Amino acid sequence: MTNVQDVKVRLQKFGWADYMVFVSMLLSCALIGVYFALKMRREGKKRKNENNKDAEDSYLVGGRNMKMIPISMSLISSFISGITLLGTPTEIYLYGIQYMYVVVSILFMGGAMYYIYLPVFHELKLISTYQYLETRFDQRIRLFGSILFACGSLMWLPIVIYVPALAFNQATGINIHWVTPVVCLVCIFYTCVGGLQAVVWTDVVQAFLMFGAMILIIVKGTMDIGGPSVVWERAVSSGRIESPNWTFDLRERHTMYSLILGGIPHWLKSNAVNQNMIQRYLSLPSLRIARQALWVFILGVFLLLGICCYSGLLIYATYSDCDPLTTKLASRKDQLLPLLVMETLGDFPGLPGLFVAGVFSAALSSLSTGLNSMSAVVLEDFFKSFCKKPLTERQTAFIMRGVVVVFGALCVALVFVVEKLGTVLQLSMSLAAVSNGPLLGIFTMAVLLPWVEGRGAIIGGTTGLAIMSWLVVKAQAAIATGELSFITKPLTTSGCSYTFFTESSMSMLAINATIEQSTAIPPVDESFKLYHISYFFYTMLGAVITMVVGLLTSLILGPNKPSDVDPKLLAPFVRGMIGRGKSEKRSQGSDL
Repeated sequence: MTNVQDVKVRLQKFGWADYMVFVSMLLSCALIGVYFALKMRREGKKRKNENNKDAEDSYLVGGRNMKMIPISMSLISSFISGITLLGTPTEIYLYGIQYMYVVVSILFMGGAMYYIYLPVFHELKLISTYQYLETRFDQRIRLFGSILFACGSLMWLPIVIYVPALAFNQATGINIHWVTPVVCLVCIFYTCVGGLQAVVWTDVVQAFLMFGAMILIIVKGTMDIGGPSVVWERAVSSGRIESPNWTFDLRERHTMYSLILGGIPHWLKSNAVNQNMIQRYLSLPSLRIARQALWVFILGVFLLLGICCYSGLLIYATYSDCDPLTTKLASRKDQLLPLLVMETLGDFPGLPGLFVAGVFSAALSSLSTGLNSMSAVVLEDFFKSFCKKPLTERQTAFIMRGVVVVFGALCVALVFVVEKLGTVLQLSMSLAAVSNGPLLGIFTMAVLLPWVEGRGAIIGGTTGLAIMSWLVVKAQAAIATGELSFITKPLTTSGCSYTFFTESSMSMLAINATIEQSTAIPPVDESFKLYHISYFFYTMLGAVITMVVGLLTSLILGPNKPSDVDPKLLAPFVRGMIGRGKSEKRSQGSDL
């Protein structure tokens, strides 16, 4: 009888054709970067009166003349990182489809962004969204927001890099710390030389690779097990197909309350006030086109989330009688989809390479977006804010590209830390909430609450950051110690055709050994603790704390007069309310 190690070796069929596909993807990205670097140089020579602003706009926002479809594809590709491609199927495999009801919150997010946030940022024609905070409040808030963004990016981007390395490791057996520096070097190169235009057009190529690879997997995998009906039947029988959970318990991992009330703020921070995403909307020539790009982005996210959900159900249908996590056929939870790929496509030269290229494409897109946005923030919010003399064109170019190189190297180094942590989907959302909640609160106060002034905003943001840092650290520590745990759907190894070791007994189990498993035992202490709440509430909690403290502090110290705030800095409907208030006062004065 074969053992699990023999099966692992058999599934590692990554051949020369797969490597060729993977390398071709990397080369195409590098060539796109070179092309746009040359294009920017030609355009610069044609402009007789070129200045630093022209160079910055070209490098950071594509000259504000990008096209809607490429930007929409870039938004999808940047947002749907490898975390989503590998983390979502793992979520569905372990916990069922409850997570997918988050799509309701995406629609609400789209409406809020359409009417509240996007009109403000696009009308101001900014490069860094944190310039807005200085205009609305003061320089302290701008610096505070920029630092939070930089710290949040350094927590998120290493996870983005780590995830596709897991796929590559599952397919080839090559250590993740060999592949991540090479791939990131290519990403740093084309982001550094080509600017936003290179990032966007590599995103377009990478989006097609992502969709193509995922569709190929679900079609071939479904055919192998007997059709969609088999996938559905096995999912239903295991309890993975669930109706919405309306239980009002803040500790439940996913309920409709957490997915909607917590999901809307989470998606808003990731889209409406995130430099990574807003920078793309600002590269479009008009607000109307930016709004069109928003809805195309939402439709694309719906489609890709649906594909990822089905992939998770397909993984369970394929391994319903032999859980690869128990047998250690998959070393980590987020290697389940790569395992399915090698099982279904391994005999077809080039197709496993296409999948790995697709996952890496998602990661490269997110990484290049993050580095390009970091370049904009560091230049605009740190160097320009504190330099007494205007930067020369040479200095500006050096700073923009130097930031990409330095932060890219830092992210690669931090992969060693991420490797020691847990499942990537929940982990990425939890860590990001430390900075996301306070940032969303500050921006929302700025556009909706004209009474809030600078001191209130900084005190509110600092309070939110402190509380969220404590909460997330406590929650991660509770997960690590087993105090906080989550029960999975039933998993079994009764149908395994190979022998394997378990961690509990470290003894060889026979083919018919059955294990009904959960990830951990529920906590004995059932008393309510704040850090036991669903991770989906984190961003909402951070934003609410920031806004409440900021508003109360402003009212105590002396609020702004709404009429003194520039209407362009407020959401359109708030401008209308202030305008009506002014009209009523004038009318009352004339009556007297």
